[in-house]
Amino acid sequence: MLCWRMRDTLPSLGALRAFALVAETGSLTAAAARLNITQPAVSRRLRELEAELGVALVRRGANALRLTEAGARYAAAIEEGFARIRSATEALEAQQAGPLRVRAYTTWALRWLIPRLSRFSARHAGLQVEVVTSTAAVDFARDPVDAAIRTAPGEAPPAPGATRLQAVLVAPFAAPAAGGRRRSLAGLTLLGSRVRPADWATWFAAQGEAAPAVSPLVFESTTLAIQAAVEGLGAVICSPAFVTAELRRRQLVQLAPRAVPTGDHYWLLLPPTAPRPQALAFQSWLLEEIAAEREPAGRQRRSSIG
Repeated sequence: MLCWRMRDTLPSLGALRAFALVAETGSLTAAAARLNITQPAVSRRLRELEAELGVALVRRGANALRLTEAGARYAAAIEEGFARIRSATEALEAQQAGPLRVRAYTTWALRWLIPRLSRFSARHAGLQVEVVTSTAAVDFARDPVDAAIRTAPGEAPPAPGATRLQAVLVAPFAAPAAGGRRRSLAGLTLLGSRVRPADWATWFAAQGEAAPAVSPLVFESTTLAIQAAVEGLGAVICSPAFVTAELRRRQLVQLAPRAVPTGDHYWLLLPPTAPRPQALAFQSWLLEEIAAEREPAGRQRRSSIG
């Protein structure tokens, strides 16, 4: 009975490459030139390969080499293998060299990420960053993104491997001319956001008060609500970090000394398997940025993301 056993080892890559080039060019000299080695070195690799396999791969004539029948079959199989290796290598290199694609909420991207993004770009010069906005849950198997910023209630990770970034803190803000100088919500229209509809209720609950049933003005995003507050339409509830520019320009004033936690946290989500180096670099940078902005323990961070 015939018994066939799979080889535990393979011929050396150098020998296989030398044979493949000899088969392609029909010449030891041409193969040596392609490999940047001497012709005797190619001949030696070829003899060693034949000895290891126990079969003649070429017929050596006075002026040329010809493949044996076994050699022709082996050369075709080897070239197919090398082609697959080349294809896989090119695909891997393209993946590693491609842009970093980040999905985030519009307000977080516009008002927290973009003002800081130059520091990430300076550290990773030449890396293209693509920022896309969406409120939809990310599906890394379907969506062409490397990292996603999400909010979730509590402290339990919303997905395996998710990295907690920061608690979501909110406070009310209004334009000085709209009554913000009084540092009071009295008489101000409460501007709502469809993305975070519960923030006003959370704020009033923290003050021990009942929130109005509805906000008279509701916007698609917190960014729109912030702009409405700047225009004097009322008070917006959001993270202090989202209005640092408006506070600096005195377009808005904070109507309470401290922001309150909403119970939500921001999380960074990466693909559960084999995240790209660009995504890991982004993760490291985000954590450094947030750590650098922390104030001494016990003090409220005005720059907390929310």
